[in-house]
Amino acid sequence: MSGSPSRLLRRTSGHRLRLAGCQWTSTGDPVANLARIDELTGRAAASGARLVVHPEAAMASFAGRLDTVAEPLDGRFADGVRALAARHGVSIVVGMFTPADTITTDEGRQRSRVHNTLLVTGPGTTEASYRKVHLYDAFGNRESDTVAPGDEVVTIEVDGWQVGLAACYDVRFADHFTALGRAGAQLVVLPASWGDGPGKASQWDLLTRARAHDAQAWLLGVGQAWTADSVRGPYGIGRSVLADPTGEVRARLGGGEDVLVAEVDRDLVDRTRATIPLL
Repeated sequence: MSGSPSRLLRRTSGHRLRLAGCQWTSTGDPVANLARIDELTGRAAASGARLVVHPEAAMASFAGRLDTVAEPLDGRFADGVRALAARHGVSIVVGMFTPADTITTDEGRQRSRVHNTLLVTGPGTTEASYRKVHLYDAFGNRESDTVAPGDEVVTIEVDGWQVGLAACYDVRFADHFTALGRAGAQLVVLPASWGDGPGKASQWDLLTRARAHDAQAWLLGVGQAWTADSVRGPYGIGRSVLADPTGEVRARLGGGEDVLVAEVDRDLVDRTRATIPLL
């Protein structure tokens, strides 16, 4: 017999975390994008958010060359993120690109690749980073030509919550989210730059709900906003979403630039896992 999500949702007591997802469209200029991160983080902090999540590729859009904008985690962009996190007094998740390796193409040319990296920093957490594991070699794209994969499932602590990290195409791989749940993640953040196209919005909606269910954790998916150029880049459909541990959608944005602010309840994670012991 299946459990009833409505029964699980009745009580809302317990430790809460106020969080925000900032949905916007990055450009090819890291300096301009950092200013936008600052602006939207300030807006989220003013709403009381303790954890502020920005999209994948917030440092620079996928529409340009990644190897020429990539910086190490002690570079100018990351230091700028650290400074604004400290100034606003919040923990921040930001998608950026860091140098990786050099490969030889089929034509014999050398090509530098990057890591598609999430940086987490701020006064509420011990700083950490995650390198996207699953690369977007699908729908005629080959992210692996320019991006090297990571190989580690990462969880961190933010204000006493265990938070799992994932990025965009990871959402198609259920095992990744089950592993995060088994590692103790009570919340999964999923920055994305989800390309537009036939069926892509409904796939995003389905997969984010399913992965929250697989992890039995809250899931905050934060995408780049939709633009008229979203098929060619920069890439995004918006539709940032907060799903609870049963897969129920609690909040969703539309396609445009906006900030999603919500509270999550850790008790619901515990009750869901006790009622439906998937993990």
